[in-house]
Amino acid sequence: QVNLVQAGGGSVQAGESLRLSCTISGTTPDRRCMGWFRQRPGEEREGVARIYIPTSSPYYGDSMKGRFTISQDYAQNTVYLESSSLQPEDAGMYYCAAAFRPSCYSAKRPSDYGYWGQGTQVTVSS
Repeated sequence: QVNLVQAGGGSVQAGESLRLSCTISGTTPDRRCMGWFRQRPGEEREGVARIYIPTSSPYYGDSMKGRFTISQDYAQNTVYLESSSLQPEDAGMYYCAAAFRPSCYSAKRPSDYGYWGQGTQVTVSS
């Protein structure tokens, strides 16, 4: 059984930073892609960032690069998503996800992932 547990999130002021974490447990292959998605009310989930675990290669969604940073602690089976300056439009539910695949490059869609965290709400006040 694979389990993803998220931590972090909450309410911040515009311009503040925030870090989310996602820890995976269970029987998981080393060749996996870990992704972060955001879902705003009434919208579909959009990809924020993803990282290929064996190489730590990061990939970012359109308009996300430069505002978000994805990283990992390999020993702790944890990936992080950090934002240096959140804006009101960044508010929403953030989900981490895992895909067992040999590459992260094309894993852009929610349907590419088979395992999901519980989600965490991020609120940004202007």
